[in-house]
Amino acid sequence: MDDIPKDCITDCCSLVKANSIAGCKQAASWIIYTRWKNLKKEQGFAPGQVTYHRPENVRRLKIEKNNSIVRQIEKSKREVTDTAILAKEQQDRLREIQQEKKAKYKADEKARKLLELERKKEKEARSYDRIMHDDKMTSNADMGATEDSTAAEDYEDDFM
Repeated sequence: MDDIPKDCITDCCSLVKANSIAGCKQAASWIIYTRWKNLKKEQGFAPGQVTYHRPENVRRLKIEKNNSIVRQIEKSKREVTDTAILAKEQQDRLREIQQEKKAKYKADEKARKLLELERKKEKEARSYDRIMHDDKMTSNADMGATEDSTAAEDYEDDFM
């Protein structure tokens, strides 16, 4: 709800106020709005009466009378009654949304693969596997051990 531009909400609320029987006669009125999924119609309600599934998702906005916005919107009004045209527009919009989701998924997947590759390179750089080989290693048994520790000390002196 909060990602909708404030200008768009103001325009819509002005149009609702202008088309309301009681609202168009008042200088200012409160407009309550929410997403359609949040509307809840229960049995026994009067026509037009609804409640909400999640009241925290309901917003209120006080709208002053603004005929210039309403006139501008009325001029741009386009009424379509052909269901085939409406269905095609809906399919086009759904296809556009699907393409946006695919593009986002591909970008996320590419970023994930790059991160995985970077982690693999870092792990490889920290690994001793590339420098420790069995053929280059010697054990104490190969050193020709003596009764005292002189052979080991000589080897250590060589190493340093």
